[in-house]
Amino acid sequence: MGASDPQDRRGAVAAYVAVTAAYWAFMLTDGALRMLVLLHFHTLGFSPIELAWLFLLYEFMGMVTNLCAGWIAARFGLTATLYAGLALQVAALVALTRLDPGWAVATSVAFVMVVQGASGVAKDLAKMSSKSAVKLLAPTGEHGALFRWVALLTGSKNAVKGIGFLLGASLLALVGFQASVIAMAVVLAAILVAVMLAMPAGLPRGSRKVPFRDVFSRSGAINRLSAARLFLFGARDVWFVVGIPIYFTAVLSDGTQEGNRTAFFLVGGFMALWIIGYGAVQAVAPRLLGARETTVARTVAQVRLWAAILTLIPAGLALAAALAGAPAGWLTAVLVAGLLVFGGVFAINSALHSFLVLAYAQAEHVTKDVGFYYMSNAAGRLAGTLLSGVSYQLGGLWLCLATAAVMCAMSRVLAGRLPETAPG
Repeated sequence: MGASDPQDRRGAVAAYVAVTAAYWAFMLTDGALRMLVLLHFHTLGFSPIELAWLFLLYEFMGMVTNLCAGWIAARFGLTATLYAGLALQVAALVALTRLDPGWAVATSVAFVMVVQGASGVAKDLAKMSSKSAVKLLAPTGEHGALFRWVALLTGSKNAVKGIGFLLGASLLALVGFQASVIAMAVVLAAILVAVMLAMPAGLPRGSRKVPFRDVFSRSGAINRLSAARLFLFGARDVWFVVGIPIYFTAVLSDGTQEGNRTAFFLVGGFMALWIIGYGAVQAVAPRLLGARETTVARTVAQVRLWAAILTLIPAGLALAAALAGAPAGWLTAVLVAGLLVFGGVFAINSALHSFLVLAYAQAEHVTKDVGFYYMSNAAGRLAGTLLSGVSYQLGGLWLCLATAAVMCAMSRVLAGRLPETAPG
């Protein structure tokens, strides 16, 4: 259904812009909410494992949603799932305003887990809708267009999410938890209304004839790529979710309220820089990797190479952390530099995966294949989130990074089994 003539192309570009704007708005609040929850509950004395629990239902519901989202979109249409994702995120933000500081720890954890679960559903409805729309809107007669359009959407999304990390940490330091959540709910609700009014026609409306059993991918290529994706994103979140934010907060804060406030700004700034850098590299990946000359076989070869390079980075950082034994100035500098390099190489791996899933997917099954693929993405984040809290509590930062290296190696092994031609 890609655009070919000039009039169709103008309509496709307008729809692409509307979809991207909606996705940007969502990811800004998603990044801010993650930092708000993590840092707020860390200051309340939650342990690394308890902090990981706050995000587990978020990732689990994202996994379930991705499994079903392809069927939902095929049944009800891409615009319906996009609007539903935005509206559910507004509802989750409003629910968080009911959090009572006087509740017991177990009650607070359970409440936030449920709200985060709703947010996880919202995020993956929005993501699946946006990525599937790109497959349908990208120009069909222009070589490399699909790679460029999906990389621009994903890269710009990650830059916006990075700004959200900084926004969340800054809002927590300046106005507190509840006021921050209320402000984000109001802004996102206004953006939802604006996008609904501005969205052009053209995206599929869905069909009630789609059977639910089609939620599972029948493509061997999609299944293998999904397995590699699971370990790739697990390797990121095993240090990103709990390990590094808590480690840097402990290093940078002296324990006072002012010290915590300064640490929040610095940690939020680093997380924002990492995500923005990751998004920037992902957006320019087609140019770096030669999208105009790309083929599936060439892309598979690049995936194998870049996955091997990625494995070396957390392995080296884990060794440095183990040798240091305790927080040290030189270790902090090495971690910052090394993790930024990891972000760039990770972005290239992710961009290659994002191209391959759309290259392997067939147009009539795109929402189902993309939904299944991002289900494995969410499963990797779920595993990484749990392992982040457990490994940090059991062995500290070096164990988080060593686990990341093992997961990167598994992603490389699975990439070796990817087919070098697209079906059909």
